[in-house]
Amino acid sequence: MTKQCVHVPGISEGIIKAGVPLSPAVRAGDLVFVSGMPPIDPASGAISRESIDVQTERVLENVKACLEAAGSSLDKVVKCTVFISNAGYFDAVNAIYARYFPADPPARTFVAVGSWPWEFDIEIECVALA
Repeated sequence: MTKQCVHVPGISEGIIKAGVPLSPAVRAGDLVFVSGMPPIDPASGAISRESIDVQTERVLENVKACLEAAGSSLDKVVKCTVFISNAGYFDAVNAIYARYFPADPPARTFVAVGSWPWEFDIEIECVALA
C-alpha cells in the first residue's frame, strides 16, 4: 500500500501559510483520510468567525474539496468526526450536515472540545473510500 499526500487548491496553501504540519487529505490504498477541516476560506486562507451555520457550511465544502482532490466524494464517506466548541450547536450542525449526507449517512461521532489554537467553532474529519 502506498501513501499519497493530496494537494487541495486553496486549502493546502492556507495550511502551509499557517505553518501547520499536516496534509489536508491523504490517500492510502483504497481509503482517503481527510484531516480535521476548520472553516478556512480557500480563497483568502482566513478562518471564518461567522455563525455556526456559515462555519459548518464552509467546513463541509472544505471536506468535499479534499475528497474530490483525492478522487473520492461525499457519498463514499464511511466515518466522520465532528468536533464542536459548544454542544448546544448540535441541532444547527445537524440541519446543514443532513444536506451534505441526505441518504445513507456515514458513521459519526460528535465531540465537544475545550478550545483550538485559533478562534472557530467547528472542525470535521472523515475517512472515505477512494
